[in-house]
Amino acid sequence: MFSLKKLSIGILLTAVFLLPACSSAQISDILKQVSTNPSTAEISSGIKEALEKGTGISAERLSLENGYLGNLDVKILFPEEAKNVESTLRSLGLGSMCDQVITSLNRAAEDAAIAAKPIFTDAIKQMSFQDVQQILLGEKNAATVYFKGNTTTSLSQKFSPIIDTSLKKVDATKYWSDVMTRYNKVPFVKKVDTDLTAHVTQKAIDGLFVEIAKEELKIRENITARTSPLLQKVFGYAEREKSGK
Repeated sequence: MFSLKKLSIGILLTAVFLLPACSSAQISDILKQVSTNPSTAEISSGIKEALEKGTGISAERLSLENGYLGNLDVKILFPEEAKNVESTLRSLGLGSMCDQVITSLNRAAEDAAIAAKPIFTDAIKQMSFQDVQQILLGEKNAATVYFKGNTTTSLSQKFSPIIDTSLKKVDATKYWSDVMTRYNKVPFVKKVDTDLTAHVTQKAIDGLFVEIAKEELKIRENITARTSPLLQKVFGYAEREKSGK
């Protein structure tokens, strides 16, 4: 954990490099602000501001073309029960057919990702102050855990029809049908029955939480990610509380 001294130095450097127009008096005011404990209202507002920012960035980033496909941490691959399908077809020189499937699965997830924003916003609005405190002073993934517990069902309900429509739009169902038709012609293979919509929906949601966890860790550990005086004050307070200073 940062000491208060290190925290103040970090914030001063942030002010110097990111806010060059600040006067010495203004920088002094910023340091004074973050060294005092925030009110309950400031804590609540600060955490909600951070969460709104983090979830919004995550959803927007994943909704871009290659948001899933180009991110190895969240890229959607063949379902586990179909791994043998992929390896068998690639061994037969049909790797491009497998690649088409993977690309189309990720495109469907990218189509759905932006729909997560209002769901996260609603969850943030419904937070109690106890929720806020537990997130602020909890583990480094406390916010991510909160969202998993409070949004997974809503995300699944929202994503499923979008992904189902998108799978058809990007020809994923056709590519999958082609793959399975070709695979089933291989002698002695065991047939595979996969619900593509359910697979992509779950993996799309898992990917969202991976990205949210990254944003959460960034704002907890990187002072320059705290882009407002309120965030600096609230997370500076959290660091002092955790370090016992």
